[in-house]
Amino acid sequence: MTKSARSVLVFGWYLVGLGVMLVALPNVILGMFFLPLTNEVWLRVVGMLVLCLAYYYINAARAGLRPMLEWTVHVRATVIVWFAAFVVLGFAEWPLILFGVVDVAGALWTRAALRAEARG
Repeated sequence: MTKSARSVLVFGWYLVGLGVMLVALPNVILGMFFLPLTNEVWLRVVGMLVLCLAYYYINAARAGLRPMLEWTVHVRATVIVWFAAFVVLGFAEWPLILFGVVDVAGALWTRAALRAEARG
């Protein structure tokens, strides 16, 4: 497995953990980031979607699908922008941005690995 694939695989497993927590114990995640607790189903729906993304990430990494690995960099790099916009617009509190930091860090890791692999 290439280093870029490994970075996406690791991120996929992070998504599995996050997705399971969002489905099973959403208020634990919310409490960790000082966000308001909820009994609404929507956070669990998001958790299910995160698990679906995890499936794609893990299987793309295992298959070494370089185009998909590249696409994940683009998408993960934008997450922090979206989350920051949500905070600025008053839809969320600042701790939401911390989730975006994980996405950016993963994107930078994958991007660096892809560039190193391209250089040979």
